[in-house]
Amino acid sequence: MEKIEHTTVATNGINMHIASIGTGPAILFLHGFPELWYSWRHQLLSLSSLGYRCIAPDLRGYGDTDAPKNSREYTVFHILGDLVGLIDSLGIDKVFLVGHDWGAMVAWYFCMLRPDRIKALVNMSVVFQPRNPHKSFVQISRDLFGDDYYICRFQEPGHAEEDFAQMDTARIIRKFLTSRNPKPPCIPKEVGFRGLPDNPNLPSWLSENDINYYAGKFNQTGFTGGLNYYRCLDLNWELTAAWTGLQIKVPVKFIVGDLDITYNIPGVQDYITKGGLKKHVPFLQEVAIMEGAAHFINQEKPEEVSAHIYDFIKKCKRNKSATGAEYMNNVNSLAL
Repeated sequence: MEKIEHTTVATNGINMHIASIGTGPAILFLHGFPELWYSWRHQLLSLSSLGYRCIAPDLRGYGDTDAPKNSREYTVFHILGDLVGLIDSLGIDKVFLVGHDWGAMVAWYFCMLRPDRIKALVNMSVVFQPRNPHKSFVQISRDLFGDDYYICRFQEPGHAEEDFAQMDTARIIRKFLTSRNPKPPCIPKEVGFRGLPDNPNLPSWLSENDINYYAGKFNQTGFTGGLNYYRCLDLNWELTAAWTGLQIKVPVKFIVGDLDITYNIPGVQDYITKGGLKKHVPFLQEVAIMEGAAHFINQEKPEEVSAHIYDFIKKCKRNKSATGAEYMNNVNSLAL
């Protein structure tokens, strides 16, 4: 871990903290909630040792990156502006992109809106959902699961923060990272997030030092920056109307655990396995369903995830060097 370099880059009007290591083709890692660059610690070390320049920022609102106070400054356009400015400042034309959770959602938008900057994508947990022209994502979530669904509970500024303030930060992080309940998390107001089960024993892949690292950073910043991503969901829906129906047209590998809450949302498994995802992501080349893995898959199964990323990037590099019919044969051999 001491080999990982930490720097600050000015981009899109904010100062962004990045962790980086290695030389070679660049891989950009995007974390989720409630996480940090630290979520990718294993992949940074593993893939840098294999000849890649690995870069993991604290996204806007997280960790040592600036957190604008205006909740409307957390749209996907703000986040993508940060990331394009980041790779510009590092002198990088194109990256291999890796995302998880909210980072996966940002990654889908990155590939849709700026495919010229992406060589290939490995995305985890959150499938690409095409924009519904008639109903926002928050409304769809509310219709499916009710007002107690966590995404709906996060919408009102200050409410989740007040709930979280009733608990020690380390306890909050522990609840999120160790949860293995695949059911959609619905949190009645009278119970609050403190009602989520506590796991007295940490799994083998998560240490007290890991929990304390996250807790220390969130003690400094609070959770509002990360929660503002959820509060911009409806605004994202409004602002992206012009891109309704656009496909993701970069090479993609998708990875999810079979115990992930996102994989167990009604209809998602069929969407992935019966052609729905492929329809909207036509260059989807591989899907990996990891048995016995829950949501925070890049930390729970670090070696397997690193191997998935490495193998897919190698295949994409090999395909890029092929031409004509040879290229198409390679693509077809990877297809579902």
